[in-house]
Amino acid sequence: MSDSINFKALVSHIGEAVVISDRDENILFWNASAERIFGYSSDEALGKTLSIITPDRFRERHSKGYFHTMETGKTKYGNTLLRVPAIHKDGRSISIAFSVTMIFDDQDQPMAIAAIIRDETERFQEERKLKEKLATLEKSTQA
Repeated sequence: MSDSINFKALVSHIGEAVVISDRDENILFWNASAERIFGYSSDEALGKTLSIITPDRFRERHSKGYFHTMETGKTKYGNTLLRVPAIHKDGRSISIAFSVTMIFDDQDQPMAIAAIIRDETERFQEERKLKEKLATLEKSTQA
């Protein structure tokens, strides 16, 4: 692969959101897909914490885990696709799937976390409807 590939150019046009946050959860990078998924422009998101997209009921647990990861330099989610609820700028709940990776400085100290995120709201809603139909069918065959 060529060294001339520009990271920002690549992630600016990718279909998934790319969000990079620093040691304190402050957003450092927010691409166009993050704007589309979450509704915040890059100018609105940069410098804010990840709490702008984290539902209230999960904020404390998320921050605790985030800071533990920064302190230890290890994430248990590196090879896992996480599926969680998130919040759109307009306040509605959305379903996202994401994976994360740690970014380290020259002294091998954690300095940021990068997340690759996709909107799975439609898929989640379709799956919920299918489960409801299946439950209804199972009840009707047991009657």
